[in-house]
Amino acid sequence: MPDPRSQEDRFAAMEEFSRRTLAAADFPVYGVVAGLDRGGDALAAFETSGGELSWVEVQSGDRGSAAGPYVTVRTYRPSAELGEDLPELEDVVEDERDRVYDHLGVDEGDGPGRVRALREWITVDGEPYPVEVHEDRPVLWPGAPAGGGAGPVWAGRLRIGGLTVTVCGRGVSPGGVDLGGIADFEPYLRGRTEVLDDLAARRARQVPVEERELPPAVGLEAHRELIVQSIAESAAIEAQVRAGRTPRRPRGLRGDGYAVRWEVAVRQQMRLATETREEATVAVTGMVNHLNRLSRQTHWLIGTPEGAAAVEEVVRYTVFASEVASLPAQRAWEQLWRERPGGGGPEIWEEQRLAEQLWLSAWEQWRTTRAG
Repeated sequence: MPDPRSQEDRFAAMEEFSRRTLAAADFPVYGVVAGLDRGGDALAAFETSGGELSWVEVQSGDRGSAAGPYVTVRTYRPSAELGEDLPELEDVVEDERDRVYDHLGVDEGDGPGRVRALREWITVDGEPYPVEVHEDRPVLWPGAPAGGGAGPVWAGRLRIGGLTVTVCGRGVSPGGVDLGGIADFEPYLRGRTEVLDDLAARRARQVPVEERELPPAVGLEAHRELIVQSIAESAAIEAQVRAGRTPRRPRGLRGDGYAVRWEVAVRQQMRLATETREEATVAVTGMVNHLNRLSRQTHWLIGTPEGAAAVEEVVRYTVFASEVASLPAQRAWEQLWRERPGGGGPEIWEEQRLAEQLWLSAWEQWRTTRAG
């Protein structure tokens, strides 16, 4: 059980560090001054580079509701866009939807919903500023809580003097947001401490997966289910990269569900293979990585009978060290996985490339023999 006093001291130290950092800001920082029921002000994050404050993000509104209203405002130091690529507005929206999923358990679906590009106006210090807005109307997944949808989530970017400011909101329209320079950071610092305290309390109530009573696995089902989810996640991320989007783990494949599947598979590996927890964890990790890599390197692993057969043989070899038909491929993978480089020069990477070719060739030989 964490010492409440030491946690309080740690939060106080973090608050003081943030206070000193923000006091040294040499550019104005903007936040919401009207358009929401006042409250919920908090410092969300900031970043420094080379001893300089790069950006500051604050939040306002009801962070405990998926319906909002809730707004974040990130102010970049002057000419920040000249030295770095600013996040795409689509990614800003996805970050907000990640927050709602991680903190509130509401899944608004993976990937864009109904997307609109709008031209709006946001008031800053009483003056209207034009802003291009990316709006995404999320599509709730079938099992999402009733009424959990928040309507559109949007993000926009505007120029205020020499500053770039990114605004993201839910439950309030861009035209209903009034921004102004923050003169007093104390409410935001206290809000930040409240956010951290709430998060710590929530984590303290969670029982680690390793200590939970979980339903016992039947046969090899835990291994199979873990593989299905892992391959689905790998395929989703690869599709995001191909589409030019920032890769992020699909919300539906995160959280407790995956951790529970992993723990059940490790426990079953310990039982069936008579292994220690450390040995079982290494075995399950190698199995998942084997099939994830095979799914990326081939076209046949997903959705085909031979793919299902390959998965079954990898599972049986992992658990029982069975003399499966794909034994040469299993051993080639062990070599490839054992000798994966942690660095080194071109010769190391060439050895790895050759080892991968031998592994893939072994799988192709298995397919040829199986088809014949």
